[in-house]
Amino acid sequence: MTDKTHELLVLGIGNLLWADEGFGVRCVEALQAGWQTGPRTLLMDGGTQGLYLLPYIEEARRLIVFDAVDYGRAPGELVVAVDREVPRFMGVKKMSLHQTGFQEVLMAAELLGRLPESMVLIGVQAEQLEDYGGSLRDSVRAQIDPALLIARDWMRRWGLDCLPRSAPPDGPALTAAALQLAAYEGGRPSAEAACRFGDARVLAGRAAG
Repeated sequence: MTDKTHELLVLGIGNLLWADEGFGVRCVEALQAGWQTGPRTLLMDGGTQGLYLLPYIEEARRLIVFDAVDYGRAPGELVVAVDREVPRFMGVKKMSLHQTGFQEVLMAAELLGRLPESMVLIGVQAEQLEDYGGSLRDSVRAQIDPALLIARDWMRRWGLDCLPRSAPPDGPALTAAALQLAAYEGGRPSAEAACRFGDARVLAGRAAG
């Protein structure tokens, strides 16, 4: 495929507000903060955009995806899937009915004949996905650097630049200022101060009914 706009798309997907669901976005955020990639590489916070990501997938020759998975493994265990293995690990848990799973995005790209030539999923087994307003659990947070190491190894195999930064990034951050890790951690209330697992009064009423 010679008409691809980007040699590599590095995509972090997931919802920052649902605890370990934010792993993928935190990985690509850390990659941007600590590593300088070349002009042929696009880093992107894919969030929960679903099919809105399709044009970016279509225009990438190679794809690296960071994501949280729920595949029955030990919390914090890394999963690396390559090429045809990728779809069966993607989007195991949807956080809402309108959120399109990433399998559907890849399927659409394949039907259009625009699937990337090479794909790598770097996933982590989530520990907690139900904590609204929570952040990464320690077992998952500890895998950010190992996940980046795997991504950089693939970039080297493909002959793409990824060098340690000597200065902060020039352009805008991938995530909004209020959602960047330090601000998010510093501004969110504790689990005791803000009910994040469901209002106990509502749950009690349902149990009684």
